[in-house]
Amino acid sequence: MMHDPLLTLFLPGALGVIMLGLGLSLTLADFTRVARYPRPVLIGLCCQVLILPLLCFVMLKLAGLAPALAVGFMLLAASPGGTSANLFSHLAHGDVALNISLTAVSSMVAILSMPLIVNLSLLYFMDADQAIPLQFGKVLQVFVIVLGPVAIGMLIRRFQPAFAAKMDKPVRLLSGLFLALIIVLAFANDSLGALDHFVEIGLLALLFNLASMAVGYWVPRLMKLNLRQSIAIGMEIGIHNGTLAIALALSPALLNSPTMAIPAAIYGILAFFTAAAFGWMINRLHKQELSVKE
Repeated sequence: MMHDPLLTLFLPGALGVIMLGLGLSLTLADFTRVARYPRPVLIGLCCQVLILPLLCFVMLKLAGLAPALAVGFMLLAASPGGTSANLFSHLAHGDVALNISLTAVSSMVAILSMPLIVNLSLLYFMDADQAIPLQFGKVLQVFVIVLGPVAIGMLIRRFQPAFAAKMDKPVRLLSGLFLALIIVLAFANDSLGALDHFVEIGLLALLFNLASMAVGYWVPRLMKLNLRQSIAIGMEIGIHNGTLAIALALSPALLNSPTMAIPAAIYGILAFFTAAAFGWMINRLHKQELSVKE
């Protein structure tokens, strides 16, 4: 396993920059909006916290993956929506305000749901002597790593809006660079395992990605949400925060397992292509409806 001091410092720092970027795009209005219009957010959270982990578990049972890889997929399934979902939703003419609200709320919910789902996954998939417990005592550490920078970003936007607007693009670019570096680290620290399982993991990651987007789009449609809201939730559910999953898997203080980071790394690469294809397809099929109120 990894005990490299560089990783110990780099991973929390990189994740902190990414979450700071999220905070720079949030205001308290994004949270109060949830109180005024709770139904779309509740539907999105239901898909995120309940349906996807169950769906992922069923897929893993059918696939018969190695235990550490299975836990890695469950860690990914438990992750909240990624910040890039906002961008893809905007490009696909989704309800970006709903995306921002969902990202904010799901990130807070994940602080409690991720340790629960990961612990249950460890108990189920790993043998007793193989388990790498993510104790609930670590929840505070995850809370600080994830929500601390978000709160700082929100405070900067609240009291220095001009500076926040100026820094938004550079921080987004830096976040993208850190995301790429984290994916490279995930592969570099388990390159042989990644190559050995790439076809198997890649196919399952693609299927889970497509299933996530399908759940995120069709459940809201069946629940009578409008098209833009369904697109937003589809992007939010389909683009998991792979950065968070990789950071938790690689962190020596938490799971400390490069193998568990591989599913999120592969998923993170595939999601950019499938999200673009999903947005293009929806816009092609509903061009007239989406052209209204442009």
